[in-house]
Amino acid sequence: MHYWRGAIILFTFWRFGLLEIVLPLFKRPWLTVLGRVLHLGRGYRHTRGERLRLAFESLGPIFVKFGQVLSTRRDLLPADVAQELALLQDRVPPFAPEVARARIEASLGMRIEEVFAEFEVQPVASASIAQVHFGVLKDGRKVAVKVLRPRMLEAIESDLALMRTMAGWVARLSYDGRRLKPREVVDEFDHYLHDELDLLREASNASQLRRNMAGLNILIPVMYWEYCRPDVLVMQRMEGVPISQVERLREAGVDIPKLARDGVTIFFTQVFRDGFFHADMHPGNIMVSIDPATLGHYISLDFGIVGTLTTTDKEYLAQNFTAFFRRDYKRVAELHVESGWVPSNTRVDQLEAGVRGVCEPYFDRPLKDISLGLVLMRLFQVSRRFHVEIQPQLSLLQKTLLNIEGLGRQLDPDLDLWSTAQPFLERWMVDQMGPKRLLANLRDETPHLIKWLPALPRLLADRLHAPQQSTLPPEIREWIAEQRRSTRLMMALAWAGLGFVAGMVLMQLLWQAGWWITP
Repeated sequence: MHYWRGAIILFTFWRFGLLEIVLPLFKRPWLTVLGRVLHLGRGYRHTRGERLRLAFESLGPIFVKFGQVLSTRRDLLPADVAQELALLQDRVPPFAPEVARARIEASLGMRIEEVFAEFEVQPVASASIAQVHFGVLKDGRKVAVKVLRPRMLEAIESDLALMRTMAGWVARLSYDGRRLKPREVVDEFDHYLHDELDLLREASNASQLRRNMAGLNILIPVMYWEYCRPDVLVMQRMEGVPISQVERLREAGVDIPKLARDGVTIFFTQVFRDGFFHADMHPGNIMVSIDPATLGHYISLDFGIVGTLTTTDKEYLAQNFTAFFRRDYKRVAELHVESGWVPSNTRVDQLEAGVRGVCEPYFDRPLKDISLGLVLMRLFQVSRRFHVEIQPQLSLLQKTLLNIEGLGRQLDPDLDLWSTAQPFLERWMVDQMGPKRLLANLRDETPHLIKWLPALPRLLADRLHAPQQSTLPPEIREWIAEQRRSTRLMMALAWAGLGFVAGMVLMQLLWQAGWWITP
């Protein structure tokens, strides 16, 4: 089976003229000659990026997904190829309605008629991993039912095995194998795919985002957990207009420039406040409500891929963005060294010059004309030169940021992503280092403080009154006496610190009880 699939892949690469591009990457001159011979006399109407995209579409949904993941690794691919792969869409015919019905019944353990008052057998959407049907539950709730495609796991494991084999060849034989990290790319793809195959994980992602986004102009469907399984997901049906239909939204009374600004705010809130963001925000997954009660609210769909950032990641990124806004390129370079993403022997002044060469030209233009995509492309070129290690979670962030910029410019060509994001980031930085953050940390630490505070005097007293060891040499006894004097000093300092902490805790408790003056 693997050999047959491998033969199909090689034939597809030959058909679209890719062997002539791929074979010279290996450290074998005869492979370069073979590539030229195989394509001798052939001409192509499409660019290399278009041919690669067409080949992936021809090889089926798993390769389409792989191409989508590759498009996020713009640190590895030439700009024209990455841009073309970003156009890959899941154009997959739906599977038979009777198959969908059988899968739903087997997963829920009930017949369709026992669960749904209405069920539309024809799907409303069909993608590479799953398809979606509309229905109405017995209690009248309108729902969308997502069903995994049959035999997806077998197809995925088969193609992943081939991809790992090919990745091993590239790593061993390619001139650029070390930088391309083909095995790591396939592992990253494996992780994304298996996450998407578990619809319970997707439901959990949606619930988390719904809690996080409460109070913002975004609607996220409710998950009906009693009907959620690993291969079937039943959720609230969302009704709106696709975000790509700008004229229809305008006619419905939606404030388009505000919609664009709200999108930027929602994204940066997910990233910097929560560290948990929707990482698949292409136009097919976003609608806009035209219901009078929620007019202009975003509607987010498909939560199979989310990105997460640690507190360290968030602080590092926020400081980078802030330094960029201030044109402090030296600080940008220092942050890269401090993070360990460049070798420790990297000269800060050289990295600073490289970053300045990328960013400075864009500040000489009107800010609305800055293309984030172009800036990122040039930054990735600099990153290759200085051997910057690209973090997988930041690849997802970069992909999502490009999606946001594309959506924003589609909605409002005059959108200034930087000036819209800058106030948010500066407020976030103040919140991280200001009095509010201190009080929040004290509130979080209060249970721990209360637990060990009563024992502190006893521990200090035990240490102070430890018995003298008269049998010890005079030098040791003198050293112990000195240590006791130091201990008494430390105890005094500890009591002073204890008084300060107790005062802060008392202030926090009074503030929570409403007995403190609020600003």
